[in-house]
Amino acid sequence: MQSTSVRIDAATHDDLKRLAAEFDTTVGNTVTLAVRALRQDHIGRQLHAPLVSDEDAWLDADLG
Repeated sequence: MQSTSVRIDAATHDDLKRLAAEFDTTVGNTVTLAVRALRQDHIGRQLHAPLVSDEDAWLDADLG
């Protein structure tokens, strides 16, 4: 697996280490889980947003 470095402040790194210990995993995997959760939250917010007019019209289209 390739890796790279990301600069974060010491407090965030401490939080990551605590979370990693809590989840019994590595700091790197904790970041992976956090990114996935953030992505899922973003998708959830998009799905919760009201439809725009062309989306609404598409859903109401006659399949005839």
